[in-house]
Amino acid sequence: MFTLFLFSGMLLRSWSHPDRTMMLLVNPQSGKGQALTFYYNHVQRMLNEAGIAHTLIITEKQGHAREIVREADLTQLDALVILSGDGLLFEVINGLVERPDWEEAIQKPLGILPGGSGNALAASLLYYSGAPPVSGEDLLVSCGFLLCKGSVSHMDLVSIQLSSGPRLFSFLSLAWGFVADVDVESEKYRHMGAARFTIGTLVRLASLRVYKGKLAYLPASGEEGDLENSTPSQRATEAPRGPPDSLLPPLDQPLPGNWVVVPEEDFVLMLAMYQSHLAEDLLAAPESRLDDGIIHLFYVTAGISRTALLRLFLAMEKGTHLASNCQHLVHTKVRALRLEPNTGLKGKITVDGEVVQYGPVQAEVHRGLSRVISG
Repeated sequence: MFTLFLFSGMLLRSWSHPDRTMMLLVNPQSGKGQALTFYYNHVQRMLNEAGIAHTLIITEKQGHAREIVREADLTQLDALVILSGDGLLFEVINGLVERPDWEEAIQKPLGILPGGSGNALAASLLYYSGAPPVSGEDLLVSCGFLLCKGSVSHMDLVSIQLSSGPRLFSFLSLAWGFVADVDVESEKYRHMGAARFTIGTLVRLASLRVYKGKLAYLPASGEEGDLENSTPSQRATEAPRGPPDSLLPPLDQPLPGNWVVVPEEDFVLMLAMYQSHLAEDLLAAPESRLDDGIIHLFYVTAGISRTALLRLFLAMEKGTHLASNCQHLVHTKVRALRLEPNTGLKGKITVDGEVVQYGPVQAEVHRGLSRVISG
């Protein structure tokens, strides 16, 4: 680890600027509650040795980071960096989109230092860099090294429309069914860190549920360039903040004819991913890249056994689940999707691990909308 500290001081002279600074947002309650300890034991030293000036802000409540970035003077900042789990980054991104100057604000480079339970984006960035996978404090130090190296890449965001309320912008995932239930119900095991998801998975497997609903999607067919140049079949009403959704009709209107409707209506899970990792030890979408304009849609239909589902998640640790030939698992690449769950049945929907309104939801990818410090 100490070698990384020494290297960091030599790598980031061009990224930082003597008259500017970085805002570092820390959620002291994330994960096992060790984020501040990580800052004082690792991060502060790395940033000082790299010559990166920063302002430390400790969040005090849920939504605090969203409020801070919505009102902050971003002109004096090189970057916004989050030391927490993925939930705090979700707050920051949506706070930026809610600003009157959102078009400039959403281009502010974002950095992530893992301090939570899942740490999916941090693990994804390390994966994209080609570095060997690590976890825990080793992942934190490796991401600190990427931060100090300072390369900035574009990152896709996905617009999420619910039946009520403003749009949300997501950088990681949209989940329904088994995955969403595990994410929410494992909160009681937060003190266990990443192991909470393992415990939550075993608990939910013991009483496997079937979720009823309708799923449809717009395939991401053709070359990657087609994603930007295609003509939408129907245009939704433009929202006051964020880019317009050009592929999505209003939720209460029929879908265009070029969408695919999934024939099954009994599911165990639906998972839309736009990063490689669902957690630091779950390589859910090995082919995913930061700005490819693609949503990786997975769904598992009813009828799968508990044993087969467990095997899928064990295979996901190494990213080999897509080669499992499981007849109940479907994976396809899409640009947009719509889910209409049966609201008369119990269930949960999460966006980047955060619970949202249970009901109809649709999503569209916006290619390269934000920027992230990727090393």
